[in-house]
Amino acid sequence: MAIADWPEKSAFAQSQTFAERPAFSRGAAAAQENKSTKQATGFALVILLHVGLIYVLASGLGAHAIKLIQKPLQTILIDDPVAPPPELAPPPPVLAPPPPAYIPPPELVIRQSAAPTNAIAAVSHEKPVPAPVPVVAAPVHEPVRVQPVIEAAKRCQALDYPPMAKRLGEEGAVVLQFLIGEDGKVIESKVASSSGHPRLDEAARSGLGSCQFKPGTVDGKPEKSWAAVKYNWKLL
Repeated sequence: MAIADWPEKSAFAQSQTFAERPAFSRGAAAAQENKSTKQATGFALVILLHVGLIYVLASGLGAHAIKLIQKPLQTILIDDPVAPPPELAPPPPVLAPPPPAYIPPPELVIRQSAAPTNAIAAVSHEKPVPAPVPVVAAPVHEPVRVQPVIEAAKRCQALDYPPMAKRLGEEGAVVLQFLIGEDGKVIESKVASSSGHPRLDEAARSGLGSCQFKPGTVDGKPEKSWAAVKYNWKLL
């Protein structure tokens, strides 16, 4: 039963399908036609707009533009303001030259010598007083002094280095003062400046004290006076 009904259903389905196909084809054709119509309408509007624009430009605006271009241009020249000429100062007044200065003539004074008089001058018999003679002071005599010195050729032997000072390496210079008599002998002696070593000072004082001196003089005459002697102790 089921097998027998299948062909009928199939035929019905086929008939229904074939019946629906024309309706579908008509709808699609209508839609396609509407689309084509819209496109044609839009294309026509675009063409009309272009044509109108070209016409307006060709008729009105083009002529207006040509008129604007053909209109003559006016040029206005503005001159720079001209400064007024400077005012000239009036010329200085012409002054008349001053009159020359008045110079008075020099005064001439003529002196006349007095007439000689015959008067007799009084005569004096008194002798003139002589002018006082200037008193010249006698020159002050300054005595010439000569200091005493050692006479090495007379009894003055070389000094021996003190042995202890030599071993200790003592050195130095001593200054001694001797009072020399009129005969040239030492009266007194003392140390004026030490060498720094008493042994060297005493050896120099005793050794030089035995020397003979040439006495000091005043105006060539011997006199008692002091003499300074420096002795230097130095190891060789």
